[in-house]
Amino acid sequence: MSEVEVIRTAALGGVPHGFLTRTGGVSGGTYASLNTGLGSNDEPANVAENRRRAVQAVLLGGRLTGVYQVHGAEAVAVFEPFADGLRPHADALVTDRPGVALGILTADCAPVLFADVDAGVVAAAHAGWKGALAGVTDTTLMTMETLGASRDRVVAAVGPCIAQASYEVDAAFRKRFSAQEEEADRFFRDAAAGHAMFDLAGYVAHRLAVAGVRTVEIVGVDTYADEARFFSYRRSTHRGEGDAGRQISIIGIGID
Repeated sequence: MSEVEVIRTAALGGVPHGFLTRTGGVSGGTYASLNTGLGSNDEPANVAENRRRAVQAVLLGGRLTGVYQVHGAEAVAVFEPFADGLRPHADALVTDRPGVALGILTADCAPVLFADVDAGVVAAAHAGWKGALAGVTDTTLMTMETLGASRDRVVAAVGPCIAQASYEVDAAFRKRFSAQEEEADRFFRDAAAGHAMFDLAGYVAHRLAVAGVRTVEIVGVDTYADEARFFSYRRSTHRGEGDAGRQISIIGIGID
């Protein structure tokens, strides 16, 4: 049995955190092997075991919680794990409570993990293109501040997501970004007529920097291209597979 693979970052240092890959789980077939997607068509018992393994690999003894992700910009403060069936519709979680493991699911979108070590506040955000454009990282920072964080102390890491080389979009997609901010056009590279390649991770890092985050690390791994390590919704769609697994990214405050 392969071990759970956890990608950690220098930016977040000793804060319990990790961007997990698809390895080390119990699921099979399309979902092999560490599928943590509650909304997938995988066996619920397999997903539950995969999620248990994931949180124990990052925060031993931690209690995992997440939100019902909707590709928006809502961020919520979490003080206790949400009860089954009561996850709020949101795309970011913030906590100052030891042992609460914040989990974000992705399969090409960008997971973003945050920490203000001095304030003892951490956060996790799901930044697909819609959420990134709508400002999910901004609302995450504002929610962190309500718990005592200061954005000039916050460090952030942008995890594995679809890379520019794999992310072809049309002119209308590109226009959405340039219409909001002219500088955003630098995250697009011209491709075939009427199309461009979009740098999601670069854009998310840009939004963080503009918001006042001084330290931002990009993991720089392409979920679409690295099939052995990552699920990819776009790759599964291109192949007509109908469904895709989800990898999880987790951050929390250690239990004394």
